[in-house]
Amino acid sequence: MPKQATYSSPHEQHQFDILIIGTGSAGLMSALQLSRHLSVALIAKDEALEGSSFYAQGGISAVLDAHDNFEVHVADTLSAAAGLADEAAVKFMVKNAPAAISSLESSGVRFTKDSNNYHLTTEGGHTNRRVAHVADKTGQSIQVNLLNNVKQCKNITLFENYIAIDLLIKDGQCSGAYILNKSTHQVESFVAYKTILATGGASKVYLYTSNPDTSTGDGIAMASRAGCHIMNMEFAQFHPTCLYHPHAKSFLISEAIRGEGGKLHLPNGETFMHKYDERGELAPRDIVARAIDSEMKSGGLDCVYLDISFKGENWIKKHFPTIYNKCQTFGIDISKTSMPVVPAAHYTCGGIDTDLKGLTNISNLYAIGEVAHTGVHGANRMASNSLLECIVFAKSCAQDINQQVLAPPHCKFDPWDASRVAPSKEKVVVTHLWDEVRLIMWNFVGIVRSDRRLNYAQHRLEQIEKEVDEYYSLYLISSDLVELRNLVRTAQIIIKSALSRKESRGLHYNEDHPNQSDSIKNTII
Repeated sequence: MPKQATYSSPHEQHQFDILIIGTGSAGLMSALQLSRHLSVALIAKDEALEGSSFYAQGGISAVLDAHDNFEVHVADTLSAAAGLADEAAVKFMVKNAPAAISSLESSGVRFTKDSNNYHLTTEGGHTNRRVAHVADKTGQSIQVNLLNNVKQCKNITLFENYIAIDLLIKDGQCSGAYILNKSTHQVESFVAYKTILATGGASKVYLYTSNPDTSTGDGIAMASRAGCHIMNMEFAQFHPTCLYHPHAKSFLISEAIRGEGGKLHLPNGETFMHKYDERGELAPRDIVARAIDSEMKSGGLDCVYLDISFKGENWIKKHFPTIYNKCQTFGIDISKTSMPVVPAAHYTCGGIDTDLKGLTNISNLYAIGEVAHTGVHGANRMASNSLLECIVFAKSCAQDINQQVLAPPHCKFDPWDASRVAPSKEKVVVTHLWDEVRLIMWNFVGIVRSDRRLNYAQHRLEQIEKEVDEYYSLYLISSDLVELRNLVRTAQIIIKSALSRKESRGLHYNEDHPNQSDSIKNTII
């Protein structure tokens, strides 16, 4: 029997047509694209704007220039994906990219322009300028405008500070989820005809990450427990350049800095990217991250440096105001000096396997955004294709639902039961295990891997999972415990996926299998 968050309070059950878990760009866009005749519950784990989408700086890729075309965008994406992208999915995304930009503009997003033309930037993997942006706060602009539109829709009810625990599954069909109200500490049932997971990625499984605290792999873990196919989770993308400062909390330095000519160098001023790839600073992220990791380890360095100061103060303030101002708060004037940077876990390329409509192998359950594996990223995500994926597949998911006649859930679910558990007096256990999981993942399942390190991590994670399951069965549930449970499950999936891939490809580099195999296969857990 499931546990309930308090002993005496009555169990509350909500009924909606559609349940959307997650309020990033994918979750908000899907809610807006759904028919106004449908009642929609929109679940925010924290405040609605707190998530990776809000912090996305660079932009969204699309063919918007006469000198660019779909074929080149597709080719660039397939090249970055190291042979594992689904070409049909990539073509679908690229073809629908201009319409995605139009949808965002209709929602109030005002992309940066030169005269009447989009100001397009270049990022790693792109051979043309095709990244539309709103200065260096694209994600923030998208999120604020989409949320403002959501709040004007009477059919959408926003639930903030709610964290999903598990999906309501019976006979291979999803009918909603058990969700913890973080304000009342009570578990509530949300029953729905269709459920959309838009919970984001899982980079908080690593000690150092550019992601906010919400990115704990919740949707991936819930889907895994429910029986979904989870694909290619070994491909964790590490962003090459996060600000190295004790108080910066891995603040992201946009790849667009390198797209505009920014140079990486060592403390002595020596550049090094030319030694690793002829594309230099514009090589795909996996190559740049491994190059920085190699230079730091071989030189015993705490960080390397990124320089854009040659562009001048006025230009930098105009194009990168957020980064300029943030660095200033730490005493770094990027118009006069270089920024100290290090790699950090950034993006989950694998996820819940879906089709082009976002549908999973479980009936009535969809997944969109970073939580999903649509096939467009393969072994390595090309820069600024992530926000694009969110918008394109959110629209196709909503369109699929709008065309259906919704049938009510065919079964009833028991209320959450906490009659056999007690309040925890050992919360230090949760804190300790949380820290241990993230440290294990950073040290043994990071940028460069080996069979020995992966096997050690797997063995220790199996022990930790038993400890977490025991704790979960004995004590009342909390948001920290929900996240720890999901963190452990997702970390194990990453390790199992990494162990099963006996080659190095894209973001997965194993010293014991340094070459790329001739056979191309996906990893399914």
